[in-house]
Amino acid sequence: MNSFLPYGRQSIDDDDVAAVAQALRADMLTTGPLVEEFEGDFARATGASHAVACNSGTAALHLAALALGLGPGDAAIVPTLTFLATANAVRYTGAEVVFADVDVDTGLMTPATLDAAIARAGTARLRAVFPVHLNGQLCDMQAIEAIARRHGLALVEDACHALGLPGIGAATHGGLICFSTHPVKTIATGEGGIVTTADPKLAERTRMFRSHGMIRDPSAFKRPELGFSDDAANPWYYEMHEIGWNYRLPDILWRLGMSQLGKLRKFVSRRSKIADMYGAKFAGCAPKIEPAKRVRSHAWHLYVLLLDFAAIGRSRAAVMDHLRSRGIGTQVHYIPIHLQPYYRDRYGSIGLPGAERYYARCLSIPCYPSMDDESVDRVGEEVLRLVDSR
Repeated sequence: MNSFLPYGRQSIDDDDVAAVAQALRADMLTTGPLVEEFEGDFARATGASHAVACNSGTAALHLAALALGLGPGDAAIVPTLTFLATANAVRYTGAEVVFADVDVDTGLMTPATLDAAIARAGTARLRAVFPVHLNGQLCDMQAIEAIARRHGLALVEDACHALGLPGIGAATHGGLICFSTHPVKTIATGEGGIVTTADPKLAERTRMFRSHGMIRDPSAFKRPELGFSDDAANPWYYEMHEIGWNYRLPDILWRLGMSQLGKLRKFVSRRSKIADMYGAKFAGCAPKIEPAKRVRSHAWHLYVLLLDFAAIGRSRAAVMDHLRSRGIGTQVHYIPIHLQPYYRDRYGSIGLPGAERYYARCLSIPCYPSMDDESVDRVGEEVLRLVDSR
């Protein structure tokens, strides 16, 4: 009997297990030296000047927003086609969200949809834009950066899907870049996130907010009468100038991340091969089946099909149920956030047709490094058989 193929999953080998076991035998299980070691490895792997590790991709986005000083009275532009976390991270600070539409065939925010969102923002005090590299494909960052600079907007790139693309962490467009190490992402730590930046001050603020806002640098102390004795800093002393969060991740999980990081190129290469196989399988199947359009570099976190369910003669739910009965898991990425009750109640009804059309057609099929060629072929054939059966 064929095993069940989820849309995505972690790839854990014996050396990963051994790495975690080694961490369990260490003196410290959390907030130990492994965090800095992992951050250094991650910075080198992504071309980043500074990397700050935390406990989820959501936390990474929130830390980035905090580092920029977003707060009540501010607003940030977020593409509506992304996971809830991208918009929620803005709201956590008290700032408002202005949703941008996306390209109907890629799901990516474009320079045109960014311009439209800026125009729709009216008198809102726009401070930042959060481009999302959906499915692992890069936005047109050169054009988006030019627009952001023209309007004085900071950049926070949601690259949770794009780890593994050359130089993606270098922050060459300025601002901050956020990654996730959730199990279905390119490398896994169970849960985890990383923020990279080329700006040392933003990196310092990100680290501060990661751990309750605590500051241990004597040169920054505001209460010297408490912080010093005998002309030296008290070894136990710390200060909190701004409120922070507990967004640390245990050393146990970072040890897993370090092991996984050594396989990053292999993982991305395998994902790319799977995408090529699917592309060949579905060539000539339009308009019933089309792979989501590729226009730039792609890390293939997700492999998304755009399906004409009316032409197929089955609803999306029926397609998903049928494939599940054949041992194939699928998922929908994502419900446009402007349709969510919370945001609809807050901002009213907004028409963003590109995102709504993409959402109506999208379906993610299995794509992860441990899939063998036979499994990829099996998924492709089952999808083709389902379409041809009507």
